[in-house]
Amino acid sequence: MTAVLPPPRPATGLLTVQQLARLEDGERLHSLLWRAGDGWRMISSAVLGGGVGERSWVLNTQVSHGYRRTDPDRHLAELALHADVRGEGVGLMTAADVQRYGHAVDGGVEAIATAGLGVRGWAASPQEDTALAVAPGTINIVVALPVALTDAALVNTVATATEAKVQALLDAGYDCSGTPTDAVCVAARVPRADEEVHAFAGPRSLWGARLARAVHGAVRAACPPP
Repeated sequence: MTAVLPPPRPATGLLTVQQLARLEDGERLHSLLWRAGDGWRMISSAVLGGGVGERSWVLNTQVSHGYRRTDPDRHLAELALHADVRGEGVGLMTAADVQRYGHAVDGGVEAIATAGLGVRGWAASPQEDTALAVAPGTINIVVALPVALTDAALVNTVATATEAKVQALLDAGYDCSGTPTDAVCVAARVPRADEEVHAFAGPRSLWGARLARAVHGAVRAACPPP
């Protein structure tokens, strides 16, 4: 059975999350659920609901450090069903304690991050290792922007968020660019006929700069001491 817990640091505005708790194989695990609702277009690297499309919820769930299931998409779909969310959504996994999430806001952009850094390193590693291909990601980032973006700008948000994540890790004292299976989800509004659709989201654009600062703050807050 899944229980809803009051969040110790509730997000405000666009990205309001619930904390959920469950027992799985005798272990108490937690999740963060954003019931975004209609009117959102998301881009994500998640195993469930990844790619680009309209999505109405995001579930960031904690799994055990010894997670061995090879069907994480199905597992996430089951957890979403138990959380009573329907329709298309995004499901993320992490071995981190999601109760220790970081949250930051900048100019109307909100970001939430969960960070577990037990397995970390640099992206351009000389070693090839596919053993972690199905392991749960340990740094998950969810961002919400109150504006509509073009497809190209939506793709650019992923690069901008990743740059900001690396900057936050270095500022936190970590000598790494992340973990092998980090994931990101960025949500922007579905374009309407009467509003501007923004074409840029790089770190020096208006909305890209706000996104970068929000992600930096959220990741920095989520990072445990090195």
